[in-house]
Amino acid sequence: MLPCHTFLICTMSKPILGRTDKVDFPELDLFDVDIKIDTGAYTSAIHCTNVFEEKEGLRCTFSHKGRPDFNDKEVLFKTYSKTGVKSSNGHKENRFKIRSKVIFFGKTYKINLTLSTRDDMRFPVLIGRQFLKNKFLVDVSLENQSFNMKTP
Repeated sequence: MLPCHTFLICTMSKPILGRTDKVDFPELDLFDVDIKIDTGAYTSAIHCTNVFEEKEGLRCTFSHKGRPDFNDKEVLFKTYSKTGVKSSNGHKENRFKIRSKVIFFGKTYKINLTLSTRDDMRFPVLIGRQFLKNKFLVDVSLENQSFNMKTP
């Protein structure tokens, strides 16, 4: 792919996301999940509860009170890792990281997600620039660009 020399060329080669959207995580059985695009965050994060390691792997529950897009389903991840994540206030914490799939504009992408308790956050999923890089452009004046193109 040739480098973009004008905005027009870039928009033709990369879909444009807004500041928020709704996407599907088919491997997690989560659909029409509210997400926030955060170009200031490096990693992507998804809300989950009851995260614990056991002999079989990493177990967590995708449950969020008052959110119909979360289904209270418990999931076992046989493959996972730990990573350090620095928050915007400079606080560093270790989180579990999983690899899954997400659908934007009808196309399925692989995504790394850190597992985090986001009860107090408006959006249960944060999409960071590690995932966005070389795939999308972001126009913060827009919303639900992928969801609006979804066919029923």
